[in-house]
Amino acid sequence: MHINNVIAERANQYSDERGFLIEAFRIDDWDLNEIYTLKDGTYVGCPMSYISATIAGQVRGPHEHEDQTDVFLFVGSSKFQIELWDNRPNSDTYENRMKIIAHNSAPLLVVIPPGVVHGYKNIGDALGYVINMPNKLYAGWGKEEEIDEIRWENDENSPFKMDEE
Repeated sequence: MHINNVIAERANQYSDERGFLIEAFRIDDWDLNEIYTLKDGTYVGCPMSYISATIAGQVRGPHEHEDQTDVFLFVGSSKFQIELWDNRPNSDTYENRMKIIAHNSAPLLVVIPPGVVHGYKNIGDALGYVINMPNKLYAGWGKEEEIDEIRWENDENSPFKMDEE
């Protein structure tokens, strides 16, 4: 099953005797204007980027954003189960659920638009790394704005539950 506006594709990885380089994205690969343009039409590019490490067996999410698009890069350190639910009532794929497995041998890029609930679990046996390049600053400029996050994982009655492998 698919969800409109979600992109999930293998990232380009180039290896040599020194190690590897992974292209998270290139502006000439796909249209970043929609992802990195503010409501007033200003193009902001990627305003921040961060890496997170998730211990084997641990889950992050599920949660969603009202305005933020997440651009995740799952890199080759472990294996992840990514789950997404379309929670946008005006979407043609409303209420669709999507599951993706990111293998440690092939980096995976996932673009998650606002209103798509998402979570992931490290189902491998090693520490797993995820790079995020969202289109908004966390908590806004100077971390002085309300956080754009609906944390479904804190709601025991949540309709969005991560599957066990």
